[in-house]
Amino acid sequence: MTTISKELSASLQARYGHSPDVLDALNPTIETMLQHRSVRAYTSQPVPANTAELLVAAAQSASTSSNMQTWSVIAVTDPGRKDRLAKIANNQEFVRTCPLFLVWVTDLARLKALGNDRQKPHESLNYLEMLLVGAIDSALASQNAAVAAESMNLGMVYIGAIRNDPIAVAKELNLPPMSFATFGMCIGYAEPSLTTAVKPRLPQSAILHKDTYDSQAYKAGVESYNQTMDTFYAKQKMTPLGPWDLHTLNRVRGPEAMGGRHTLMETLRSMGFEIR
Repeated sequence: MTTISKELSASLQARYGHSPDVLDALNPTIETMLQHRSVRAYTSQPVPANTAELLVAAAQSASTSSNMQTWSVIAVTDPGRKDRLAKIANNQEFVRTCPLFLVWVTDLARLKALGNDRQKPHESLNYLEMLLVGAIDSALASQNAAVAAESMNLGMVYIGAIRNDPIAVAKELNLPPMSFATFGMCIGYAEPSLTTAVKPRLPQSAILHKDTYDSQAYKAGVESYNQTMDTFYAKQKMTPLGPWDLHTLNRVRGPEAMGGRHTLMETLRSMGFEIR
């Protein structure tokens, strides 16, 4: 078993419920990543001026496919607009109360406009591959911003429910055709009285495959993870809706569990994405 520092061991214990064998190379960047937790309650303290610009600089430092940069982000601070977006996103209160709400956008509209401006063909934008590129680009960029925010002692949480009604979000944010909100992100200072613990993840034995994929690797990992999460919820005085595996499977049981997002393909086509 690898001998690692107490600091790294503590961070790994929080993330996994145990301390797996890893390279002992803890640094401030990795420590920030290991300490990530979702923050859903914020103080009234505003974020510093130009925070959005700094987070976007970090975001633009992420990798992007072929340097096409097929994403955009909208910084929302207007209380009325945050309220309307919160209503779209399952009426989540923290969308209203966070001082800065970032909406990350899969944006093929910019390249389409450039193609029209330069009178150059741009048919590839109509294929599924480019939609995936835009979604991946926005995800890579946003995660850079998330790590940057947490390194500044700001809290954050992703808001996938912004996809519940892409057309309403597009109207609210004046998005052009061939762009849609991939997800939102709340940014602000965490309310200290409501600080959440680091949530454990699946053991690496269920996630990390060596050379080839092991289709049976998940079994032992999920069993131990169910126990880890039971312990976590008990310590947090939370009542889970069953063990992790059954709770998670309930979320993928069918279109009725998707919060309206089961029509996303048709909706995106109505927003200018041909998706061939």
